This record gives sequence, C-alpha cells and structure tokens, in this order.
Amino acid sequence: MTTLDIPELALVALVGISGSGKSTFARRHFAPTQVLSSDAFRGMLADDENDQTVTGEAFEALHHIAGKRLRLGRLTVVDATNVQPHARTALVRLAREHDVLPVAIVIDTPEPECWERTQARPDRTFGREVLRRQHRDLRRSLGSLGREGFRKIHVVRPEQLDDLGIRYEKLFNDRRDLTGPFDVIGDVHGCFTELTTLLTTLGWELTVDDAGRPVNAVHPAGRTALFVGDLVDRGPDSPSVVRLVMGMVAAGTALCVAGNHEAKLLKKLQGRNVQIRHGLAETLEQLERDPVDGLEPFLNGLISHYVLDGGRLVVAHAGLKEAYHGRASGRVRSFAMFGDTTGETDEYGLPVRYPWAQEYRGKAMVVYGHTPTVEPEWVNNTICLDTGCVFGGTLTALRYPERDLVSVPAEREHYAPARPLAPATPAPVGTALDLKSVTGRRHVETGHGTVTVRAEHSAAALEVMSRFAVDPRWLLWLPPTMAPASTSIVDGYLEHPASALADYAAAGVGTVICEEKHMGSRAVVVVCQDARVAAKRFADDGATGAIYTRTGRPFFGPAQTEALLGRVREAATAAGLWDELATDWLLLDCELLPWSA
Repeated sequence: MTTLDIPELALVALVGISGSGKSTFARRHFAPTQVLSSDAFRGMLADDENDQTVTGEAFEALHHIAGKRLRLGRLTVVDATNVQPHARTALVRLAREHDVLPVAIVIDTPEPECWERTQARPDRTFGREVLRRQHRDLRRSLGSLGREGFRKIHVVRPEQLDDLGIRYEKLFNDRRDLTGPFDVIGDVHGCFTELTTLLTTLGWELTVDDAGRPVNAVHPAGRTALFVGDLVDRGPDSPSVVRLVMGMVAAGTALCVAGNHEAKLLKKLQGRNVQIRHGLAETLEQLERDPVDGLEPFLNGLISHYVLDGGRLVVAHAGLKEAYHGRASGRVRSFAMFGDTTGETDEYGLPVRYPWAQEYRGKAMVVYGHTPTVEPEWVNNTICLDTGCVFGGTLTALRYPERDLVSVPAEREHYAPARPLAPATPAPVGTALDLKSVTGRRHVETGHGTVTVRAEHSAAALEVMSRFAVDPRWLLWLPPTMAPASTSIVDGYLEHPASALADYAAAGVGTVICEEKHMGSRAVVVVCQDARVAAKRFADDGATGAIYTRTGRPFFGPAQTEALLGRVREAATAAGLWDELATDWLLLDCELLPWSA
C-alpha cells in the first residue's frame, strides 16, 4: 500500500485536471466536512456546479471558509483543479496567513482517461481542448510546486488510487500527550553550577560519565524537565550545560526549545557569518577547550515551542500569543525565539519589547524566558522565568501543575547586563480596556466550573462600570454578595436562624460564629506604601490607593479618600505589615460602619 503522510493540521490542495478523480479521492480519504469543493461553491451560489460565471465569487467564498477552518485548527482540503500557478499561490498565501503547512496532492491521471470520463458526464459540456490546456498547465507545474511554497508534495498515479492510505503526522510541537508533572527551567546561559544546584534542589538525581561530568538527570517522581532555551553564552561553562541537557533530552527526561542564542550558535557552527556578540565569543572559546559531541545536530533539532498537557501548557523561549500555539511557520518560530518588538530601540541600543502578555487572553498557560526580570510574576496566565542568573540574579524553575516557583541564587555576576533588569510587569500602558474582552456572550473558567455571562448582562455591567467605577487599574477585587438563607418553613418568617444554620451544616460548616449586625457597607481598600509604588504598580494619577464599593464605585472624593488611606497606611506601618508580608501594597476587604455607629 502507498501511504501519504500529511500533517494533522494543514491546507491540502488537490491538483489535477477535470475528470482526474480528485473528488472521488477526497470522498474516499477525507471527511465530507473537511473538503471544500469549488464545484459545490458554484452550486451554492448559482444552483449549477458548472456555471463558470460565478467562479470568482465561488473561490472568494471557498477561501473565506477555508480561512475560518484553519483559524480554528481544522484540516482543510481544497478540491479544485489548481493546475494554474495563480490558483495555488492563493492557497499557499492562505496557509501562511494561518501558519499551517500547505500540502499538494497531485492526481496525475492521463488526459485521454480524463476525457473519457468527461464524455460520460452529460453535465460537462466543455471541449477536449480545455482538458489539453489544463494538462499542459499541470505538466509545467509539477517541477515548481516546492518553489511555490508547498511543504509536502505527493504525486499519485491512477494505478495507486485503489491501494492508498493517508497517515496523519503530528507536528513536532504537538506534545499534548505529555501531561507532566514538569519542572520548567529558565534561561541558564552557561551557569552550570547554578543549574546542577537547582536540579538537586528540585529533587533530580544526576548521572556522571567516566570523566565525572554530569550527562543526565532523573527525577525519582518521574518528572520531566522543560528548558526554555538560551542554554549558552555569557556564562562560565556553556559546554557542561549543553552536555547535560543533551543527555537528558536523549534519555527522555527533558525537552528543550530553541532560544535565540542557540540559533546564533548553530549558524556559526554551520559556517555562516554572524556577529560575535552577547557572549558568543566566550561560548566559542569554551567549546574549543571542551568540545561537545553531537552539538550541531542537537541545536539543529530544537523546535520553536511545545504544546503540552492537552493544550493546557505552552513553552516557548520568548513567549507565544494564542494564535500561534501549535502552528508551524517562519513567523511563529521568529516570535517564539525573539518575541514581539515595537521596531524601536531603547537608550541601551536594545529592541523595545511589545508587551504581548498584557493582551494575552488564551486558555493555555504560557511559560517563557528571554527577557531578564527581577523576579517572575504572573501576567494573564503567562510567566517569564528568566530571572537573570548570568547577571547575578537567580535561576528559576516553575513546577507544573503545582505552580510553585523554586529559585537558586547566582554564585556571582558572570556577565554585566547591557541594561538594568526590568520588573516582570512593565508599567501600565494606557488606560483603555480591550472592548472584546468584556462584551458579547462570554464563558469564564473558574475554580468552581464555567460561568456563562450573557451579552446583555455584560453590556449592562459595562455601562455601570464605565460611567461610575474607579479607574479599572485599581479594580483588583469585586466582593460577592452574601447569599441569603433558604426560605423559612416556620410560619410567619421569610427567613429564620434555624434555616440558615441548616444551610451551613449542609455545606459542611461545623461551627458558626454570630455577632450583632451593623448596617454598614462593603468597602474594598487598595493602599500603597507610597505614591511611587502606586504609579509603578497601578496608575500614575496621583492617588496612593482607592476605596470603592462592591460595584466598583468610589466611596469618597479624592481628598477624603487620601485622608483615610493615610490613616490605613499609618496603621499598616505601625503593625509591621509591609515587612511581615514582604509587600509594598495591600488589598483589604472591609465593612464601612454606618455614620451613626
């Protein structure tokens, strides 16, 4: 049997002249929902599959639906002649727009056989010259499909059609079958001693070779290490780092994605011209003294990112926006290795990073490195683990799914940073919200299940919040309303203490503390240690905090708010809360007593 290998996610172009058997092939090997036929689109538009006057509109609709399917991650097969270059160019462009691989399957049936089939179909009224012209176009195209951008090309002869199968290939980045647990390790940059210290701290057991060099590590609990790239450059012992990681990857105890420093080192090893900067000179000198067998093929085999644990976890060197998860293209690889930039450079001559994580709303957790920060911080279910070990910071790992962070300090500053380490979360950019994040019918995943918010409820809440609420950057918490007790069965009472206590007991609460109720108001207090903290963490509007109701409305005017915040700040200082909690801001859920209290 002949087997055609195609990616699980791809745009498949069937190529062949009319009557070659493309539609029969599609029906035999693909689901009806996967196949988009140009004839079918003509029929939908003109009630006649052979009406050539609507060909332009038919392909416009076909490409639109194909784009929607590809955006949703669905294999899509285009059943059309596709013998002319301009038709195939449009499909390759569509595949690239959605970062999937274009595949061509050529049904190479001889023209006389196709003409015989065409004559047997009374709905086909074109002459034989049409088939001959299509056949000439096809013969001229066979040698150029690869140059046009098709990543896989299969040519099928008529005698193969009855003994042929399709085999779907997972993309290299698709490791959804691996569910962990994982230890995701940030940028090592040649800091070998810190790496071995971190691994042993995490419970890994090192294996050494005859020369006493660590060449593998195994975790007794069966954990898998995930390295976010940038193993080399700047640090004192890049060869030992890559030797250990290569051994772990070969043994199946680790995975590693490509960092921009690995990509540059690979180019140099391949004899290409690169600038010897940013620590590459040190790595080349170290490799000359301590060569690593198999280094070049290892680097060449590193991929841009991994999708793991059923799609719940994505690991890429510089992060990855949701539209690129599980996709394969040059721009996906570039984003994964270098991140997104604004096109500008800062005062240190380095590119200004675009804060993609602030706009991230994907379901998958994205763990990355690349940009050194003072400490890791969660931003919209993403986290950067590059905590500047080579610059004298720490080497950090994230335990997944536990979400525990483990760090070890650098032995010393191995390399002077080109610019000071940045905070994990950049200063807030603008005050505008993304309307798409809060409008329409939405499904919000919570620890207690999925909550559906209807569009009309979102619109009403948005109106209230946009007109009356405090600056949304201060809105960290909106407290829920206390649920009422069950309706009393005691005659004459709508609610009764017995019903309330029974509700608590049914919920598993063994002890209830009762106190006299004051008719106060729920108040949320956000207070910063000083104005500098407020400007850095929240909003540079002159405020040092906020006091608002459970619906987000400010309780007082600016002067009264600052006066009360000053008293709260003094109390927190006197109580030693700033030091005890190691923080410079507090969120307090309070009850504001009535004016008569």
